[in-house]
Amino acid sequence: MRHRRRLPQLDAARPFLTDGGLETTLIFHRGLDLPCFAAFALLGDEAGREELRAYFAPYLALARERGVGFVVDTATWRANPDWAHRLGYSPDDLDAANRSAVALAEEIRAAGEAQGTPIVIDGVIGPRGDGYDPGALMSSDEAERYHARQVATFADSAVDMITAVTMTNADEAIGIARAARGHDLPAVISFTLETDGRLPDGQPLPDAIARVDAETSGSVAYFMINCAHPSHFADVVDADGAWRGRIGGLRANASAKSHAELDEADELDEGDPDALGVEHRALRPRLGAVAVLGGCCGTDCRHVEAIAQAWMD
Repeated sequence: MRHRRRLPQLDAARPFLTDGGLETTLIFHRGLDLPCFAAFALLGDEAGREELRAYFAPYLALARERGVGFVVDTATWRANPDWAHRLGYSPDDLDAANRSAVALAEEIRAAGEAQGTPIVIDGVIGPRGDGYDPGALMSSDEAERYHARQVATFADSAVDMITAVTMTNADEAIGIARAARGHDLPAVISFTLETDGRLPDGQPLPDAIARVDAETSGSVAYFMINCAHPSHFADVVDADGAWRGRIGGLRANASAKSHAELDEADELDEGDPDALGVEHRALRPRLGAVAVLGGCCGTDCRHVEAIAQAWMD
């Protein structure tokens, strides 16, 4: 087990940037077919890997222009056993895909750092079920067992951290955090929220953060909010408390629509990048611990640029 250094984004003077909506960009802007929204399938051939390189290029350029670091995510949001089985991947195939995702991230890091941009490689772990619907809930112990193999694969690689993205409930987040702790791997938990600012299982965000911290001995490096519009959680972060200082990253949707509305939409709602930036600026006084800024569904480099400008200037 290699020594894990402290995450540099936690000590940086300004937030690191990350990317926007990978899957929605590839599908709606690049015209790619991603069954089950599984971007990891692109890692199987050179054409797919080149699509991923091209996707990250403008974000790396933006980070370089602003003189900040960048968190490069592995394209592995769907790379867990249930989703992989639907796509015909064996467990060994899935391990190989996760390793291939890290290898591509290493390549992206080498190119970025050669031009002076600090890069952190983040192993992305998605929910067992849908990112909008908690579905059949697991206990934290079951979640730890379910995600253990992907966490172990990342721990035996060049990743600097893992992030559990689009978490719909605290139990699954706790399981992933415990699995990461067992490998001395820094873990970030990113919850998704409904229009009422609660997790999809109905739990308030402050309670979810407090519960994860209590049941993991505070091992989570920081928490994030993703796949929700700022209007969905602006009122939530008005509430004071230690939990608010644990929010270290934001990856908002471009659209203010609900998850149900987005699921039914045939066209991409890209929102207004400048307005999204303004809404982020309004959050800054209450979220002083934010260390990473990016986007989620419907966002692209325009949105992240507007967010970065509004937050940092």
